[in-house]
Amino acid sequence: MKKAIATTNAPGAIGPYSQGIEAGETVYCSGQLPLNPATGEMGKDIKEMTTNSLNNLKAILAENGMTMDHVVKTTVFMTDLNDFVAMNETYETFFTAPYPARSAVQVAALPKGAALEIECIAKK
Repeated sequence: MKKAIATTNAPGAIGPYSQGIEAGETVYCSGQLPLNPATGEMGKDIKEMTTNSLNNLKAILAENGMTMDHVVKTTVFMTDLNDFVAMNETYETFFTAPYPARSAVQVAALPKGAALEIECIAKK
């Protein structure tokens, strides 16, 4: 059985998908663009964008009574891997050891012209 997770503290889905899905003790969070849910604006640089995307994931997890400590895997999609070091400097402030497994890939484009999108899997 699966249960949808939705919060107004992260941008709403812009298509036929859920912000998050709980399946047993696992939560799958959809990729989060770097949109500030209060203003609808993206960050001005990759560090602010990383913060926005991770705060959105944090809000979805919180809606299900979870924290970033529950995250076991993330995927970071970037339109320019030259921004990897700056992204990583911000990313690491959201997690503690043992850090989640992670993939980071460069993509040709992301929705709304975003430079970054992050998704995660968390386990209770």
